[in-house]
Amino acid sequence: MGKNKNSKSSAGTSPRQRNKGSNGMHTSPSEANFHKMADTIAAERSDREKIVLWRSPLLTFKYFIQESYVLLTSLINRLYQRKRTVILTLIVISLAYIIYHMDGPHQQYVDTMQKKLLWCGYWVGLGILSSVGLGTGLHTFLLYLGPHIAAVTLAAFECKSINFPEPPYPNEILCPKDQEESMSLWTIMSKVRLEAVMWGAGTAIGELPPYFMARAARLSGVDMEDDEFEEIEELIHDKNRHPDEMSFMEKAKLSVHTLVQKVGFFGILACASIPNPLFDLAGITCGHFLIPFWTFFGATLIGKAIIKMHIQKLFVIFMFSAHHVQMVIEYIGYIPHFGVQLQKPFQSYLEHQKTKLHHKPGEGATGNDEGNMLGWLFEKLVLVMVVYFLLSIFNSMAQSYHKRLCKEKRIKKNEK
Repeated sequence: MGKNKNSKSSAGTSPRQRNKGSNGMHTSPSEANFHKMADTIAAERSDREKIVLWRSPLLTFKYFIQESYVLLTSLINRLYQRKRTVILTLIVISLAYIIYHMDGPHQQYVDTMQKKLLWCGYWVGLGILSSVGLGTGLHTFLLYLGPHIAAVTLAAFECKSINFPEPPYPNEILCPKDQEESMSLWTIMSKVRLEAVMWGAGTAIGELPPYFMARAARLSGVDMEDDEFEEIEELIHDKNRHPDEMSFMEKAKLSVHTLVQKVGFFGILACASIPNPLFDLAGITCGHFLIPFWTFFGATLIGKAIIKMHIQKLFVIFMFSAHHVQMVIEYIGYIPHFGVQLQKPFQSYLEHQKTKLHHKPGEGATGNDEGNMLGWLFEKLVLVMVVYFLLSIFNSMAQSYHKRLCKEKRIKKNEK
């Protein structure tokens, strides 16, 4: 009977409590309070995950509107507190607007600068969209930068040159009259370096919001209300949790947190230099531990805009080199039952793209239904990913407002 009683009592306790009981240790009041708070936060997190449009549309929409109002009010207050900076910025913008519309010999330089700034701003904006939003970013590398590098690579090997006439490049790629004897990967990398670096710089800028939120929370004495950071705090405080009991994601998050906290600049650089979906946690950790801004942003910028982008760029150029593309198309033909059917549209699309490179400006390129079909499918893929990105932002803002409500409830409960 005693054995059954013990087994029943152990079944009614949490894994954390059973671990502590088996070690013959009693939790201190502070540890007990921490675990109680951790359980409360875990329950709130579980409820928050259900606040999505496809499960609770009315509640999600309501929280989204309320969070938008809170953010807009906060923005207006911050701008009002920095009246001098806002006024100075408006004056500079007004002067730039006057110079831009004023006739004179400077207009040729204005046009050149405008073209270059718009091109750089386009890629920086796509980079920001890729990393902003705490994990809800739009995959602009797969949708825009990757295809652009691939198109330049295919054109470079077909034209035996990267001196594409401007215009119509970069909106359209045409082969130049002069050709070179050979085409190397490094030559193609130099052609797309500006776009890649600007996109990488944009991804670094997109990582700043988690850093600033965590830094502001730490300086104001408020606990960082982020689910991933709260999970890491649980893992750190739960000393009886053996590494073998952690999931792969828990180990990865804990490793990123430890690396950034202990190694500093080079830890941030290492995390930023590889494709890392957990880099938001690195920004939150740096902000929480008040790591200087230029240490965090400098390491992030070098890692993402220089190291990681050159790795990704080299990979795309290598994969879309002429002989590699033909090899992939040949391998598609070996797929049982569907190989030949899949091989034909890809081959036709490739031939269509090569034909477009040689038509003269003003002439219509010859097309085909199969090439158009692949283009249509890619457009629909882009549309689906953009819609998913917007829905993710919508859900994320609604969950942020739920997080605010839970925090207010806990504060009121502690005051009582």
